[in-house]
Amino acid sequence: MRSAVLQIVMLLQANFLLAQTSLKQIDLENGKYNIGFRHYIVADSTRTYSRIFDYTNKKLARPIPVSIWYPSEQNIVNREPLAVIDYLKILKEEMEWEHLPNEQILNWFYYPNTPSKQKHLAEQTTAYLEAEFAKGKFPIVIYAPSYQASSIENFALCEYLASHGFVVIASPSRGTETHQFSNNNAKEMETQARDVEFLMKEAGKLPDVDYEKMAIMGFSFGGLSNIIVQNRNDNVKAIVSLDGTERYQYGLLNQSPFFNAEKIDVPYIHMAQKDIPEIVLEEDKMDAELNTKFQLYDSITNNKSYSLKFHHLTHSYFSTLGILFANRDKRQDKSDSEIMESYKLLAVYTLNFLDTFLNKDVKASKFIENDPSDNTVTNGLISIKSKQTEKDDFTFQDFNDLASKRNYENILQLHDSIAKTHPSFEILEGNLNTLGLQLVFNPTTSSQGIDVFLLATKLYPNSANIYDSLAEGYLFTGDKEKAKESFKKSLELNTQNQNAIDRLKQLDALK
Repeated sequence: MRSAVLQIVMLLQANFLLAQTSLKQIDLENGKYNIGFRHYIVADSTRTYSRIFDYTNKKLARPIPVSIWYPSEQNIVNREPLAVIDYLKILKEEMEWEHLPNEQILNWFYYPNTPSKQKHLAEQTTAYLEAEFAKGKFPIVIYAPSYQASSIENFALCEYLASHGFVVIASPSRGTETHQFSNNNAKEMETQARDVEFLMKEAGKLPDVDYEKMAIMGFSFGGLSNIIVQNRNDNVKAIVSLDGTERYQYGLLNQSPFFNAEKIDVPYIHMAQKDIPEIVLEEDKMDAELNTKFQLYDSITNNKSYSLKFHHLTHSYFSTLGILFANRDKRQDKSDSEIMESYKLLAVYTLNFLDTFLNKDVKASKFIENDPSDNTVTNGLISIKSKQTEKDDFTFQDFNDLASKRNYENILQLHDSIAKTHPSFEILEGNLNTLGLQLVFNPTTSSQGIDVFLLATKLYPNSANIYDSLAEGYLFTGDKEKAKESFKKSLELNTQNQNAIDRLKQLDALK
């Protein structure tokens, strides 16, 4: 019977120890907000989908189950929070076994149905169904689950972030045609990337989200998809990878036509599992380079990036469901208390990273840059390396954003001040010319266009084309004398400028 059910990949091994954990023992320290939770289903009408176990030829618009955790200020007195079983009912729905009896959930989805695991189902979480959104604008985190996993696989981490003022939105990891993945992982990576992008649009509908502060976060296979998403979406401002598979399957990333390591130009943090013991590498026929090789990190040259290794965590325990329900591998797993301590640190580093790069929090930035021992992390739990690109990535778009905010006044001084702090910054003549023309031919911004052209004449004093465009600007605004001066200057620089010759004849005829 189980052979027909989706196998959730948790990297379980042959030899196990029973786990003794609880949400309370993980001891995540929530922030000032209560936590609201919503779950609903929307459809992506641009793609088709089949419910595999309905055994029908019927095609549907692709259903996207959506889970959202968010800050709330609602009074929760006399309200009951969600229990773990409520989240697992969502897992059941997303795996298209809605009518499965609850007592079958654990063994059906390949978790041990033991008394200790059953106790977890009754544990209370810290989220409240349909609580009111807190007032304000909050950063948004889009979460991509692991291989064929549920939107709620990391619910404790999502609750924790929501309590500290983040909105977290997730959907399940599903295959292209059905909820099961095909043998083409490159195709499924692209499908999950499109699902993440669908959630980005869904997040844009929420009035309490600051869309300018968006990060993507993923576990395992979700890390691959998130790299593709960031490569083609400029509104992604940071990437959090929870032992993301981009570390282990760089070749798969390269199969995507959208992938380019040089385009990873936002802060990136990857938190990796412990070194895999030699006995596991041998028995499970795994490549020893998994412990040392990280080609993506080595290829990043255009951002601030961090690579952390959690020496008490194996892959499964980067998710809440793994902490609570996965069996322990006696060949390599640490004790439950050590695993829970490390998961808590994973959450703390995630929060501080997001606070640093989305909220510009100075205290969080110091935490991220500290040696772990300075953050009171037990010696040996975490090792960290980081690198800062030396490439100056200040762009013409950045310059224009600053200039437009001041209506292009004193634009030469702005340029000079930026050139001091960004020595490699250079404005192309063509960019200034195009911007000036766009502004000058708009009657509401004509004077601003003139200011842009005047800057261009300082930067490119020998450009006949710039003086010709400046002259056209003066002519458009009715300043014929300055137009004549500029057309003449253009002719001095290029005696073959036929436009200047014709314009000067027209102006002389008006006398």
